[in-house]
Amino acid sequence: MLDIKFIRENPRKVKEACVKKNMDGELVEQVLELDIKKRSLMTTLENLRAKQNRFGRDEIEAAQKNKLEIKTLEPDLKETEENLNVLLMQLPNIPLEGVPVGKDESGNIVSKKVGKPPVFNFEVKNHWQLAEELDLIDKDRAAKIAGSRFAYLKGPLVLLWWALMRFGVDVLTDEKTLAKIARGAKLDVSTKPFVPILPPLMIKTEPYQAMDRLEPREERYKIEGEDLWLQGSAEHVLGTMHMNETLDEKMFPIRYVGYATSFRKEAGTYGKDMEGIIRMHQFDKLEMESLTVAENSLNEHYFMVAIQEYLMAQLGLPYQVVLKCTGDIGKPNARGIDIDVWLPGQDKYRETHTADYMTDYQARRLQTKVRRKAGPELVHTNDATAFSQRPLIAILENYQQKDGSIKIPKVLQKYTGFKEIKPKKK
Repeated sequence: MLDIKFIRENPRKVKEACVKKNMDGELVEQVLELDIKKRSLMTTLENLRAKQNRFGRDEIEAAQKNKLEIKTLEPDLKETEENLNVLLMQLPNIPLEGVPVGKDESGNIVSKKVGKPPVFNFEVKNHWQLAEELDLIDKDRAAKIAGSRFAYLKGPLVLLWWALMRFGVDVLTDEKTLAKIARGAKLDVSTKPFVPILPPLMIKTEPYQAMDRLEPREERYKIEGEDLWLQGSAEHVLGTMHMNETLDEKMFPIRYVGYATSFRKEAGTYGKDMEGIIRMHQFDKLEMESLTVAENSLNEHYFMVAIQEYLMAQLGLPYQVVLKCTGDIGKPNARGIDIDVWLPGQDKYRETHTADYMTDYQARRLQTKVRRKAGPELVHTNDATAFSQRPLIAILENYQQKDGSIKIPKVLQKYTGFKEIKPKKK
């Protein structure tokens, strides 16, 4: 949520942000009107309450009339505050300078490409063809049990997934590796390791709204009869950990790497990516979440992107870095980066990682603060994917062999205990 003082002083800038993010700029005028009404009511009530305290014993009638006026105005103030908060929560964060302006993902800009797509001397298969032949994924039985967009992952693919998780955690918890990544990216940042977290898989409405990740609700799963939702990504339950807390500055940066099974309805994607495991209702994710002081937050964002690139480079996967445009970064974001991997089976790049920079937008609603010499300040938040299940797809497709086997990236072999996934002998 934006600071109301900032909105008062920069209405044009906030309107421009609304337009850039495909939202109604008139929201700003409505917010300012309600803000004026709220402050006027507060001033009137303060004067009436002060007057109430000055009435003498012989001014009973005047005191009763004044008291009635207070009781009449208090509900009006409460309603005005509630309406103002509803509108404030609809206003987006301000995009940083340099974020391209665009209506949707078609306005995104590829900033660089790393690695060359592999060249094959045989007919390339996509990941679901490979998985079917190697008996790695069973969607038919999953559909029988849970419906469409669910899958059983099996055998070596499960071990490969666990290898990715262990590799990701080892990188993020090793200060020497983080220092190496920071040097390579020429970033002056803390090399403090990430703390591994297994978070709750459910979240209450209040923190979900405060995190500004509950919407769009049609994408979320609600627990019937409970004030609980299944979280849609690990950062939803990581970024809310310190809600309503003021933390000592010595603790910063606070970095978490959380593993969670996440849930999304994938509303509006009927018929899209139905094959394989690209777009699922249930998926596993290793996610980075970071809380920093304001002056270090943008470099933290760059650092998370550098970590993502390091992970992809270590896997030997061709990828591109995408600077997301204003219409694609999302309401809470000031800046957003995607990393897309090359999928030979689809002959195109597909998104595997995202990095979101929110400034103090989330922290204002969460009321997460840092205690500093000049007084408490709102923290700044960043989140970024370490690994989702999509790199599994990329490994299957980029490391496929003519005989139907799948080579395992060298960096993962010590975790899997095998160097390839071989076809079963007939």
